[in-house]
Amino acid sequence: MAVSEDVTLKSPETPIGTPVWWRDHAPKMALGYSPVRACIQGDDGRDLLPNELRELWGRDNLIVANAALVRTRLFGNRTHREAKHFDVLELFAFVRPAQFCAPSAAGLALAFGFPEPQTPEAQARVLFDVVSSLCDELKSAPLGFRLVAQSGVRLMEKQGWPWAPLLQAVLDQSQIPADYIPPPALDVWTLLEEWEDQPPEGQARAVSLSDEEVGEALDADLARAGLDERRPEQREFAMKAKDIFAPKFMKDQPNMLLAEAGTGVGKTLGYLAPAHAWARKAQGQVWVSTFTKALQKQIYNDTRALFDSANERAEHVVVRKGRENYLCLLNFQERLNGAHSQPEIIMAVLMARWVLYSRDGDILSGDFPTWLPSLLPPTSPAHVFQTLTPQALVDRRGECTYAACPHYRVCFIEKSVRKAKSATLVIANHALVMAQAAYDLRDVARAEMEAELNGEDMAEEHAMPALSRLIFDEGHHVFEAADSAFATRLSGLEAFELRRWIRGNEGRSRRGRGLEARLGDLLSGDDTSKTAMQELVRAAALLPAEGFSQRITVRTQDGGGLDPVGPIEALLVEVYRQIDVRLGEVRVRSRFSQDAEQGGECEAHPCLESVALAAKTAARALAAIEAPLLALVRALEDRLSNGKEDIEPADRIRIEGALRGLERRARMLLPAWRSLLQQLTLGDEPTPEGAQTIDWFSTEVIRGRVVDVCLNRHYVDPSLPLAEYVLKPAHGVLVASATLSDGAKDGETDIFALARQRTGANHLVMGAKAIRVASPFDYASQARLFVMTDVSREDTRSVAAAMQALFIAAKGGALGLFTAIRRLRAVYDQINKPLGEQGLSLYAQHVDPLDVSDLISVFRAEHHSCLLGTDAVRDGVDVPGQALRLIAFDRIPWPRPDTLHRARRQHFGAKLYDDALTRGKLAQAFGRLIRRKDDKGVFVMLDSAAPTRLFSGLPEGVLVQRCTLAEAITAIELFLFPAI
Repeated sequence: MAVSEDVTLKSPETPIGTPVWWRDHAPKMALGYSPVRACIQGDDGRDLLPNELRELWGRDNLIVANAALVRTRLFGNRTHREAKHFDVLELFAFVRPAQFCAPSAAGLALAFGFPEPQTPEAQARVLFDVVSSLCDELKSAPLGFRLVAQSGVRLMEKQGWPWAPLLQAVLDQSQIPADYIPPPALDVWTLLEEWEDQPPEGQARAVSLSDEEVGEALDADLARAGLDERRPEQREFAMKAKDIFAPKFMKDQPNMLLAEAGTGVGKTLGYLAPAHAWARKAQGQVWVSTFTKALQKQIYNDTRALFDSANERAEHVVVRKGRENYLCLLNFQERLNGAHSQPEIIMAVLMARWVLYSRDGDILSGDFPTWLPSLLPPTSPAHVFQTLTPQALVDRRGECTYAACPHYRVCFIEKSVRKAKSATLVIANHALVMAQAAYDLRDVARAEMEAELNGEDMAEEHAMPALSRLIFDEGHHVFEAADSAFATRLSGLEAFELRRWIRGNEGRSRRGRGLEARLGDLLSGDDTSKTAMQELVRAAALLPAEGFSQRITVRTQDGGGLDPVGPIEALLVEVYRQIDVRLGEVRVRSRFSQDAEQGGECEAHPCLESVALAAKTAARALAAIEAPLLALVRALEDRLSNGKEDIEPADRIRIEGALRGLERRARMLLPAWRSLLQQLTLGDEPTPEGAQTIDWFSTEVIRGRVVDVCLNRHYVDPSLPLAEYVLKPAHGVLVASATLSDGAKDGETDIFALARQRTGANHLVMGAKAIRVASPFDYASQARLFVMTDVSREDTRSVAAAMQALFIAAKGGALGLFTAIRRLRAVYDQINKPLGEQGLSLYAQHVDPLDVSDLISVFRAEHHSCLLGTDAVRDGVDVPGQALRLIAFDRIPWPRPDTLHRARRQHFGAKLYDDALTRGKLAQAFGRLIRRKDDKGVFVMLDSAAPTRLFSGLPEGVLVQRCTLAEAITAIELFLFPAI
């Protein structure tokens, strides 16, 4: 059966209008909704107030877009009746699996080429058009697609899916062979293509690129992309970027370039063109790394310009992420076995269709519709226990059995890993690059040792690391990525996960076999290994057990925990006690107001005597786990090196896969935890290593409640390990961003001084070159910057009133950014209804039941909507055109004065460091406003105390105007909507 046939379905050219033939299979009424008014369209068209819609909601079936969001807006956490609404998002997910759609009526409309519906009436009408379009697409889809759809419809019809009769009527209109064998609706792994092993790639040739080669490559790429405009800034950037592909001439010194390219330069194609040209000429591989998943997806889309055909692109370009991003087919199968209710089975079929048509199985940030699980009824078991969420379907705990898994040959992760080995361009993220670099060094060291012991030369594939040519896009985030990658964190959850990885799910029925069950057969005949495994399982019983959160965070009258189990839990209870003691001192003298969503913290040293005693006991417990774990590692390593001829290929794969998890925990994780605890027992004097690191304690908070306690160790300067593990082994490194330089130093010494510090360039013998390519945009005419002088940032009502007035003046298309979640929620509560009365929809992070990426996609689709968010929204939003025309900050985004920042502030330059970081945040936010030459945007700072020096990092031509709110509103209206 040709399930791999092309499933590109047609889009309508014109609206289809009122439904005719399918009205017997679906409701005759569609709902359009705004916060203050709803509208029913169909045979019984009328307007509804929110109270009337609440009455109608549980009584009549309706065609709706995103029933879960409407339900939340109507009822919040209150009880309500629930009818079987015909949610068009479910129909979209069935007919267009693995295709993008913003989860709203506007998003559905734009996905089909219809105009954006800007009123509830238009929203309701367009839903009829979308349903008709989807029916036509299914009817005309390729045969293989319809065969699989037929199986899904039949199963979902038995479960009472509202759309099933309509889809069956559609399929009945098309020809399906009468004697066909129906493919499975749920067991879709049987239909997936198996991966194939790739031959090892040889070492890249040492070649350079000429200006002519880069210019020709860029011209060809622009022509494929259909771009007639030739930007001199882009060409200048590409000519400089080619320098990183020159041969390496000094050990531990890559060809490194820091490149700032202003918005509109076209830096993505500016580095992709020379990267692809070099990869073809040198027969090598280039890794492009990003910080946000949104940019990772965008860069992948931009690689279309590099190839003449989609098949050629699929062969040479791969997106790589950590294994925790990919669907685990075994997890999915076992969740299906436990799905019994009608909503669960319906959702399982929709997810199975995505599995079959997904490009690479990336369920967290790929082509999976992240809004899909939110459509489950709130009372369904899958919603209550979160069993069909992306987080529940990935392998987060290292439980993979590799070749022993029945789905190993079709595994998405294995496909991705193998494809990346032979790809020309690998599009990854900073975290994966850091981890890959560490593994590369380990593999090279192991290969050198094995070659020396055997008296042989090292194999060619180990002579050069995989990450020889690296491009860091969003390079201003490399510091944060290194900080996270090279940090140590011991918490109740992480210690519990280690116990679960070793002992399995104790007393639980869901999957999670212990280490002995996963590896026992590989250790057969080796009594030493079996003894080590028994000791390991026994020692792991000292780690936190189920229910640890309540035991360590609920305080008794004397300040202790309820009844900690084992030495790690006892340590965390004492650490929590120290946080309480030290926070009591801080609150008396600190002006910093702690956000309720942020946990408390304190420096680890000097620690309380009770903490030191508990740390000593906990360190012994960890040592008792580490010793047998190391014995298992050595036993498996010996088996690989001594029994090359006797080991079956499948067993070799299992051993190599198991060793990755065993080694990481035995040689990296547990020693790091013990080192952290041993420092607590030594007193105040730090070790030489400790002089480079900072230790502190913190609590983890969810919805205002402490749920975990953590011990943390970070490098004060994480660019040290970044340079050692990532930069020095590489041959060429490009760090690109729109905000690398510090504008405050322009005309003085080195505007890239901070960038050199934070990217690790300062730790290289010859450092890095640097260039700055200015944006081609005319910011003086395209942008305005206002600082309010009459808005009190401490008065939430004043901030809310100001944002409301600004959003209305801009007629939507506005983004409100906050430095604290509690203020965001307070402002949302105050302005949601007033904006709705003006016809403006308001969405908010930490309020609406949508993922950040889905919120941004809805905001992008609705040109008159508004969005409230925090740093995650600022870093992830990419909204070209008039969908974003105003950004308002509630206050200056100073770095949070936590323990880690105080240490870095002292190390990097005190006040100057704070200013530089804040300038970078403001510049990044401002850069979201103007994405095209015809864009207009307004940047508003509601903090009247904002120093002018913090805006010096903004593009040339942007003037700071301090004025009252009324004056700003008048100026904004004239600027954005000049009188004709």
